[in-house]
Amino acid sequence: MTEAAVLPGAIEKPKAFLRLVKIEHSVFALPFAYVAALAAGFRASGSVHWVDLVLVTVAMVAARTFAMAANRIIDRRIDAQNPRTATRELVTGVVAVRTAVIGSVVALVVFLAAAAALGWLCLALAPAAVVPLVVYPYAKRFTDFPQVILGIAQAVAPIGAWIAITGHWSWAAVVLGLAVGTWIGGFDLIYACQDVEVDRRIGVRSVPARFGVRAALIASLVTHVVTFGLFVVFGLMEHFGALWWVGIAATAVAFGYEHAIVRPTDLSKVNRAFFTANGFVGIALFVFALADLIVRGLHG
Repeated sequence: MTEAAVLPGAIEKPKAFLRLVKIEHSVFALPFAYVAALAAGFRASGSVHWVDLVLVTVAMVAARTFAMAANRIIDRRIDAQNPRTATRELVTGVVAVRTAVIGSVVALVVFLAAAAALGWLCLALAPAAVVPLVVYPYAKRFTDFPQVILGIAQAVAPIGAWIAITGHWSWAAVVLGLAVGTWIGGFDLIYACQDVEVDRRIGVRSVPARFGVRAALIASLVTHVVTFGLFVVFGLMEHFGALWWVGIAATAVAFGYEHAIVRPTDLSKVNRAFFTANGFVGIALFVFALADLIVRGLHG
């Protein structure tokens, strides 16, 4: 076999794995890990802890890659029964199960290595981050509220980032973590509405499947009101200035837009709400938080 024939296959396999784990979705939780890390650095020394920030990035991306790969492996038979997910890489065979398992193990090892590099406390707490990531894909088999498990899994990120920088616990980081958990859990409630009929038919449990689409959308709205309140509380606890509150206002607009375009009788704009509005929330709050910290004296 020629080098030209080998090279495309060698390139396509990693690309297929990255599609499998949807690496681009790191945009959701990663900005809030940065907010926590930068706020912690500002409180501790007034400066950015660059090496730790890089390690936090590695840990976050690796943990999320592990979680997504494990999710796809565990759910592959369910995915095959749903027209929306039947084209996923493990279902079609574009990515072999063995490849996904190897990728998930490598990602887990990288996460644990990054946690160890960040300190003994981060390594000791690493299982607390991993367990919810593994439990979440099973949750739809035993509870109508799998988004609660997802929220717990996502809430770990800002808390872990804060501990990585300072080496100690922070209630402000817990508040930010709860905000991230309720935010992601809330928009997953919207996303799950797409599959309500299929879920009922094949026995997958969820809030929409159990209580209906309208109830799920109301629950998502209430959850996001809580999220917004937690963002406000975090800003007050960390004494953020005007720029943070501009970001909070922009977040309120994004939340309003997200919930305005998705209705019980029209789910055609779910992807716009899921990707566009929520991607904006994470990036906008990070940008405004960073700008506010710089204005208040954060330096490199």
